[in-house]
Amino acid sequence: MPTTKETPSSLPPRRQPTQKRAKERVEKILTTASEMISETGSDAVRMTELAARAGIPIGSLYQYFPDKAAILRTLAVRFMQATREMLVELVGNVKSIEDALANVDFAIDGYYATVLNEPVMRDVWSGSQSDKVLQALDIEDSRENGRIFYDGLKRFVDPAEHVRFEAACFLIMQMAGAATRLAIAVERDEGDLLMVEFRRLVHGELESFMARGPKS
Repeated sequence: MPTTKETPSSLPPRRQPTQKRAKERVEKILTTASEMISETGSDAVRMTELAARAGIPIGSLYQYFPDKAAILRTLAVRFMQATREMLVELVGNVKSIEDALANVDFAIDGYYATVLNEPVMRDVWSGSQSDKVLQALDIEDSRENGRIFYDGLKRFVDPAEHVRFEAACFLIMQMAGAATRLAIAVERDEGDLLMVEFRRLVHGELESFMARGPKS
């Protein structure tokens, strides 16, 4: 499948901090933005207010982030990177099909819990459908996570099924994000039930592939 043109490494250009003070300023901007989003939601955040609260000139803010969307995308990419690190660790610890299924549950539950407890990411993802760049980042993130998942588990799958399995891994990763966003958009009890059913769907798909493949 062709890759998307927008990736986490191709965010809108902005001044990259190289000096310690500049890096600290960027961290202050992102921390303050996260606090404000947690309090009022991203729609209510204004760049002038953000600059004032972070204690930096508005011109400096625009040097690093040309608009609010760039800040939200940066926060989203950081969340993506943290999730990917968790996935790499989980896949690296897989020694059997049973490990694979257990770690899938852990990954899905962990992702859901993180989004539930992180108002900034809930806010960012709720607006992702109107941000084409963030949509592209999300798809490319799912593709990369799917590749990691595929590379870690393909040894349990018949080589003749590898093309299908790689596509399924990509789809599972994209569906995980969609399922989580749906779950947090409804009442908590219903959201929990939806995630249980999503885990069952993923189990069924993985078991179908692995049942016909090598066991070691």
